[in-house]
Amino acid sequence: MKRLNFGALALILISTLVLANLSAASAEAPASISFSGKGYGHGVGMSQIGARGLALAGDTATAIMNYYFPGSDVMPLTDDQVLRVNIGHQLTSASLKSDTPGMSLQLISGDGTEPQFLSVLAAKDSVKLSISEKQIAITTTQVGITTVLTPVDSLTIRWSGTRYLAGPDSVLSLTHTKKTTKYRYGQIQVKVIKDAKLGNRLEMVNQVRLHDEYLWGISEVPSSWPAAALEAQAIASRSYAMSKVGKVLKSCDCELYSSISDQNFAGYAKEAEPKWGKIWKAAVSRTSVTENTGLTVTRNLLPIRTYFGSSSGGVTETSKNAWGTDVGYTFSVPDPWSLDPKLNPNFYKWKRDVTQSVLASAFGLPDVESVKVLSLNETGSVKLIEGKSSNGKKVKLSGETFRSRSKLPSTWFAPTSEELVSVKN
Repeated sequence: MKRLNFGALALILISTLVLANLSAASAEAPASISFSGKGYGHGVGMSQIGARGLALAGDTATAIMNYYFPGSDVMPLTDDQVLRVNIGHQLTSASLKSDTPGMSLQLISGDGTEPQFLSVLAAKDSVKLSISEKQIAITTTQVGITTVLTPVDSLTIRWSGTRYLAGPDSVLSLTHTKKTTKYRYGQIQVKVIKDAKLGNRLEMVNQVRLHDEYLWGISEVPSSWPAAALEAQAIASRSYAMSKVGKVLKSCDCELYSSISDQNFAGYAKEAEPKWGKIWKAAVSRTSVTENTGLTVTRNLLPIRTYFGSSSGGVTETSKNAWGTDVGYTFSVPDPWSLDPKLNPNFYKWKRDVTQSVLASAFGLPDVESVKVLSLNETGSVKLIEGKSSNGKKVKLSGETFRSRSKLPSTWFAPTSEELVSVKN
């Protein structure tokens, strides 16, 4: 007869009780929590929906900028700087090719100041980039023949029809992370930069002139919008970019990202839109004063960082409320156009269900039993929100942090069990 192991039995009983308690706790946490709100984006600076509304009412682009950035001046500044725009961040691989007949594609070791040519390719040829320890591995395919080149520390890519290489106007296609983007202007530079968490990664930068090559590729609002709204966007995009000139970030080898982190630079796609592309280019041109100057929003003769977003909760937000820092030129102004269902059909009001896993991750809790808005900013956006776990633990987050982590459209929100404006400061 086997002797009963009381230690093992006790361990089984304890484990059973723990699992039972965990199951009971999980049962108390809802599968999701619903939120209702209004507006889309951080709400700081220019409301793009508001700019459209003002343009429809007859306001000029300058008047729109003065409205959303009161106390600032719109004036021409030199804008012929060459920007470093990141078009590939933390990549493990990328590929390039061009289908333009008669084009030429150059691969150059280094930054291009003292060209050391690695290869010259033609239309239909392709290049694949990857990482070889701390260097860039390069594989070319020409007429069906694959060649592996010697890895390099940095790489410059030029194609014909640009300021960097004469020849027929060409379009270069860059593919990475299952997405292909076309570029008509500039040159591309590639480096390997080590990320603290991910290790060595490729960083790809498109060097383009701000005045035209960069602005022609900005895809922030539909080109079908009123002329003054398009011009206001061009001025805002120019001013934002100019505020970042010369400030190269080591993490991306760039001054600007081509994504929502800064503003959406779509390369040649915006300019190449059937019918509408030329309308956007014309709007950019109308905000140019000379061949190397353009209308810019300024304070003390210097460009300001003209934040903008889709829409607000009825009034715009300040940088202090959104990010905790007062930059001195963002103010809260009425933005009723954002609440107009005709102008803003998707976000004049909205409702979202946030899953339990997302809520738990946002608050850093094992689960979230309930959420509670603790305070609002004077603009009506959420200032502080609290998540409570089924084990009783509570965590507080700023409204902007919670919005970002939970992917809610804006900080003008409330759990559907509460009224959107019921919480007092």
